[in-house]
Amino acid sequence: MTAIKRRQALQAGGALLVSFSLPGAGQGQTAAPAGPAGPARDQQLDAWLAVAADGHVTACCGKVELGTGIQTAFGQLVAEELDVAFGSVTVLMGDTARCPDQGPTVGSNSLFRGGPQVRGAAAEARQLLLAMAAAQWQVPADSLRVQAGVVSGPAGQTTRYADLVGGRAFSRPLQRQTAPKSAVQHRVIGQSVPRVELPAKVLGTHAYVHNLRLPGMLHGRVLRPPHPRAMLARVDAASIEQLPGKVRVLRQGGFVGVVAEREEDAIRAAREIRLTWQSAPVLPAMADLRAAVRAVPAVDTVLAQVGDVDAALAGAKTRLAAEYFVPHQMHASIGPSCAVADVRADGATLWSATQSSFLARASVAALLGLPAEQVRLIWTEGSGCYGQNGADDATADAALLSQLAGRPVRVQWMRHDEHGNEPKSAAMVMAVQGGLDAQGRAVAWDYQVWSPTHSSRPGGDGGGNTLAGAQLGKPERYGNVGADRNADCSYLVAHKRTTLHLSKASPTLRVSALRGLGAPQNTFANESFIDELAAAAQADPVAFRLQHLQDERAIAVLKAVAELARWREPPAAAPAGWAAGRGVAFVHYDNATTYVAVVVSVLVESASGRVRVPQVAVAHDCGLIVNPDGVKNQIEGNVVQAISRALLEEVQYGASGVTSLDWAGYPILRFSDVPERIAITLINRPDKPMVGAGEATTAPVAAAIANAIFKATGRRLRSLPFTPARVRSALA
Repeated sequence: MTAIKRRQALQAGGALLVSFSLPGAGQGQTAAPAGPAGPARDQQLDAWLAVAADGHVTACCGKVELGTGIQTAFGQLVAEELDVAFGSVTVLMGDTARCPDQGPTVGSNSLFRGGPQVRGAAAEARQLLLAMAAAQWQVPADSLRVQAGVVSGPAGQTTRYADLVGGRAFSRPLQRQTAPKSAVQHRVIGQSVPRVELPAKVLGTHAYVHNLRLPGMLHGRVLRPPHPRAMLARVDAASIEQLPGKVRVLRQGGFVGVVAEREEDAIRAAREIRLTWQSAPVLPAMADLRAAVRAVPAVDTVLAQVGDVDAALAGAKTRLAAEYFVPHQMHASIGPSCAVADVRADGATLWSATQSSFLARASVAALLGLPAEQVRLIWTEGSGCYGQNGADDATADAALLSQLAGRPVRVQWMRHDEHGNEPKSAAMVMAVQGGLDAQGRAVAWDYQVWSPTHSSRPGGDGGGNTLAGAQLGKPERYGNVGADRNADCSYLVAHKRTTLHLSKASPTLRVSALRGLGAPQNTFANESFIDELAAAAQADPVAFRLQHLQDERAIAVLKAVAELARWREPPAAAPAGWAAGRGVAFVHYDNATTYVAVVVSVLVESASGRVRVPQVAVAHDCGLIVNPDGVKNQIEGNVVQAISRALLEEVQYGASGVTSLDWAGYPILRFSDVPERIAITLINRPDKPMVGAGEATTAPVAAAIANAIFKATGRRLRSLPFTPARVRSALA
């Protein structure tokens, strides 16, 4: 059965297959693009837009909603360019049978990369619809006007988009020659339109992938070793023969799982089955992690170099050196990963919360031994991930179990699965040397970073970059992704060198993308060290940064955050037993996109070493702003998560694997510790490209906290997280 036949069958019988309505499934989604998915179809206008018989517009988008508000923002782009009401637009996301492949939803680039594509298609559709009306009335197209999907002619005649094309295909290749509206024409772009998916989330009626049920579906659990590199030696299926629930043990090579009619029976079987794992290498001790990261064989690359750094360091009046360290951290998605799969001999359908529908489909298809065009992945929202959490792995688990069982299978990870098996962030070491001249200006900067790649996302790898693929012996493939992000600082120094030591592998745990990739770690080091130079020069930290910048947008965010935080005024007095301080940090994210400056106020309790962050100020420039409230939502989320990562988060592991398998072992920020105030200044630049807000503010927060702790206590903290024990040690 081909992909299109399977899709037609699912569309015809979809209401019978699921026990709830899929997120956003409504009347506007009844018009699906025609033809099999793929690059050729993606070049057709119908792959991007459809107008239903009632005039409702469906926009098809390869990006997905992860809680960042992009579903709303994409709807605004379409409504703006088509001149229709925002409420008449539905954005369908991440369905490989119906949406174009726009790449994964990563890197804060959904609007930056995907926005112009969707916007251009909508502008082109509007032009085509006007041409249709002009031909019908035999008038020039430029004499027509559109409002809320109604076209008006010079003689008072009117027609609707629905009358022109409603329910039918455009049947036209994309020309990509229609210019979008100028900023002065915007009526929807730039407005704080309420997010479309939030009401259902607030009311508890939003349908997540966890809620999906199929007729005849089994519940599955996959068995995995505590050590990331241990392989299966023996399965004692007889150890659970007496359990209720028609439990079955399924195995393919080193991949083993259990399925049952009821989820609690699968959980019990996974807990009680007896397995034997081959011994694996002992992991380096956590105390030796910093040295282990530096000891891994690496490929050395000079990312940037100007001047004669060694000579400038030797001739500097003041010379400083510091080393910074960030351990493994995890996504810690509050909802564990889940996926559902229905695999048959002639094709497969997957329901997944992946960030990359098309890459995940390709990876799972390879594991199943099916052509990618015979696999349909329907993106269905899960717990937000901000990087590669367990969603792709759970999808591969469900698919393999379904193929082995011959029935649909739902895999719901447990808390220990998520904490233990999700890919972690890379542990990184950053060493910096710098020098000041007699006037207190930075004249030398030598930056080195040791790190493995920051993404092992599944895709064109034959299934090897999933846990299931590893258990089947599929080779993993890696590239240089993310370790260099923001390694090269934005400051103007006459003699500067930035060197990446890219490790060939992580020396400890499995790693992949976590929010910001290497930008938070590199920015932590760069912005801490520029602060150390400022202190050595006895200069104000904001003024010192401004002295070393020429980029007007960088200067603007620093000045804006200083004004917002009332930087020149003394901070509020600290309560008895506490010390108060403020710190600043800046990032030009990825040295190419968003500009962010933050000022963080901290309180440090001298006796306990506890750090609190009562106030944060942020100035943010992400170019053209589509939805101001949505951008603020993202900034606030970045701030809260970044504070959590700075103060609390560190993966604990032992000789045989991860030990922080619950919230006690891996605490995250509580509501009681969220800042009392997060003040935000948005700098809108309608003449600039719209770039991301999903990651950028994560990058400078840890450095700002470290700099604030220095102002409060006179002590520099150069290793994350800033736990009470680490702060007490510094104070002592």
